Amino acid sequence: MGEWKEVTIGDIAILKNGKKRPSMKGSIPVYGGNGIMDTVNTYNDEDCIAIGRVGAYCGCVYLTKGKVWISDNAISAKANNNADNVFLYYLLGSLNLNHHRIGGAQPLMTQDIIGRIEISLPPLKEQHTIASILKSLDDKIEVNKKINENLEQQAQALFKSWFVDFEPFKNGEFVESELGMIPKGWRVGTLEEIGDIVGGSTPSKSKPEYYTDKGIAWLTPKDLSLSNNKFTSKGEIDITEEGYKSCSTKVLPKGAVLFSSRAPIGYITIAKNEICTNQGFKSVIPKMAGTAFIYYFLKTSTKEIENKATGSTFKEASGALMKSLQLIIAPEKLLHDFEILMKPLFTQQEVIEDESRCLASLRDTLLPKLMSGELKVNEL
Repeated sequence: MGEWKEVTIGDIAILKNGKKRPSMKGSIPVYGGNGIMDTVNTYNDEDCIAIGRVGAYCGCVYLTKGKVWISDNAISAKANNNADNVFLYYLLGSLNLNHHRIGGAQPLMTQDIIGRIEISLPPLKEQHTIASILKSLDDKIEVNKKINENLEQQAQALFKSWFVDFEPFKNGEFVESELGMIPKGWRVGTLEEIGDIVGGSTPSKSKPEYYTDKGIAWLTPKDLSLSNNKFTSKGEIDITEEGYKSCSTKVLPKGAVLFSSRAPIGYITIAKNEICTNQGFKSVIPKMAGTAFIYYFLKTSTKEIENKATGSTFKEASGALMKSLQLIIAPEKLLHDFEILMKPLFTQQEVIEDESRCLASLRDTLLPKLMSGELKVNEL
């Protein structure tokens, strides 16, 4: 579509350091190295790209919209007349900026480092097309995210209505219990009555033969820190059969609720398939109650679990603590009816997450090829 030119980021972008955020609260988002971190009443930039400048998020890239405040732990970038701003965002995201950082214990990114990076630049018209292709994928992922958030609000509201506020049962008889007034026929029990609590384990890291790209799915809390998905099929790396047999981790069935019990406490996801975990989880295999009930019970009980957790270096929720968590148990038919009610919501959420995962994979495949010129837009 046109001739590509060899330039530097400094040739196509205006770069400047952010400033310490104001103390006055407002509606304008503040961007730091980890994205939106606060809101204030004024702005120092708009329609720009925020780049993490220091620490763990050094080199992370965010596309902002409208008026924003770029904080002092970020750098602002904005395309000049030689580039499309959205194209610049995707270009910066493809450069692995973190690899260009300086510093040891405290990584640092500077305007000069970014400005000196050499790139191949397509003509402006081609930049617009590349940006449009990539952004259309991200826009659809964002729409999917909002749909799932809405579905999640509906599901949480139904759980609260049935099992916290007892709204469908208000006209029935209530009795005293150690957790307050509850509908007659309900009772107070413990988590281990409605599900089996299972811990995890880690094969020796010194044995590379215990790990593989395609083997037995294995999950760590770190994997969940990188994903907000409600349903999970695998972590970053699998373990081999030999690795599985070398430790005490257990294969959990599809529908098990995986709950991180330390570092940190409270990541929750649902197994899409058979999977095992490291020792950072206390997972629950549904027994009397189903996946949906257990999932929302743990979500609403996370603060209580954190408060009861113990440990000196970091807090951990033990198996004994998880088993002994008290809850109000409805008759089995009501628990069954709740799962039937939740099934279409959960199914739709899972389908939407799968679609978004495919779209993200497509975007990540196209991004480096389009940015390098390996794939031309007229070939798509």
